[in-house]
Amino acid sequence: MGNEPALSFGTAAELYDRIRPTYPAEALRWALDGAGRRIVDLGAGTGIMTRVLVNLGYEVTAVEPDSLMRARLLAASPGITALGGAAESIPLPDGSVDGVVAAQSYHWFDPQRALTEIGRVIRPGGTFAAIWNDRDESVPWVAEYAEIIEGADRPAGRRHVSRRRSDPDSIQFGPLFTTVEHASFAHEAKQTAAGLLDLMHSRSRYLTASPHLRGQLDDQVRALVADHPDLREREEFPLPYVTTAFRATRR
Repeated sequence: MGNEPALSFGTAAELYDRIRPTYPAEALRWALDGAGRRIVDLGAGTGIMTRVLVNLGYEVTAVEPDSLMRARLLAASPGITALGGAAESIPLPDGSVDGVVAAQSYHWFDPQRALTEIGRVIRPGGTFAAIWNDRDESVPWVAEYAEIIEGADRPAGRRHVSRRRSDPDSIQFGPLFTTVEHASFAHEAKQTAAGLLDLMHSRSRYLTASPHLRGQLDDQVRALVADHPDLREREEFPLPYVTTAFRATRR
C-alpha cells in the first residue's frame, strides 16, 4: 500500500471519516461466519469498518499505513488498538488472528506479497474477507454521478453496480486459501447536495487533481443535483449502495 494514491487520503482524513458510507452488519456476519473473534482490519483507514466490527463484538486490531488516517481512527474510536503497517508487512505474529478483513483496501495491495503475509498471520481454518461498497449504478442519477467523479478512470461501457475492483471473476486469494465465495448486500446512505460534493472531495482523483479540474468537477455535480428530476428541489435523498463481500478459509 505504498503508492501515492493510496496515501492521498490522509490529508482529508476527517472528511473521509465523516462522509464515506458504513458497511451493513449482515455483510460482516456473512463474511466472518465461524471465523472466531480476533480480527484484523487491514488498511483500516479512519476506522469505518473497525467500528462495525467492534459493535458486532469482535476483538479488533486495526492496521493502517497512513499516520493521518490512523490518528483519525484513534480520535474517533478511543480504546482501539491501531498499528502502523501494511498488507505486505503486518506487525503481528504467525497464526495470531482468526480472520483478516480488507474493506475498500484490497485493490491497493501487492497481491502476491499481501496474500502471503495475510496467510501468515491467520491461523489455519481462519478467514480472509475482502469487502467493497459500490454505488448502485442501476439508478440513473447515480450512474451520471459516477461518470462525473470517475471521468477518465471509468472503463468505457461500464454499467450497473461498479465492478472495477470487486468483479467476482477477478478475485482469487491464491494457494493458501480455499475457493473464494461471494455475496452482495443492498443498503443506502442518506445524502444531500453538499454531501455529494463532500463524497467526491474524499476521493483520490479529486485529492490529487489540479485546482482547475476540481472546479470543473464541483460545477458538474452541482448541475446534476440542480437539473436531474430525481434530485432537484430535494433537500435529502438516498444514495443506494451494494456491498460485495468475498471470503475464503486459510488452508
